[in-house]
Amino acid sequence: METPKIFESEYRFCLILWEHEPVNSTRLVELCKENLGWSKATTYTVIRRLSERGVLKNENTIVSSLISKEEAQKSRLEEMVEETFEGSMPAFIAAFSKSKRLSKEEVEQLRQLIDSYEE
Repeated sequence: METPKIFESEYRFCLILWEHEPVNSTRLVELCKENLGWSKATTYTVIRRLSERGVLKNENTIVSSLISKEEAQKSRLEEMVEETFEGSMPAFIAAFSKSKRLSKEEVEQLRQLIDSYEE
């Protein structure tokens, strides 16, 4: 099953949800006002839209996610690599490593990751 698309502002909302779930929708409105500056109407609109797309559920005023943070991150990354780097993970890693100096530990983690795919 394909992970539903989550737009940037929705992703920031989901970060709050993942941190506090399951959470009462009234409390979620308060959290979104504090952290995102959103009105009650905006928060409820986002809850409704994400619910319709299968990202979360809102049952008896309790909101919880149907998509994990890891699933959302993976989907967003795959989409970015596809759109920006024509689906080339090596091109993505090359561009990323040119803009951010990798530590020796990060390089080693990447080596281990690559090695695990070769086994």
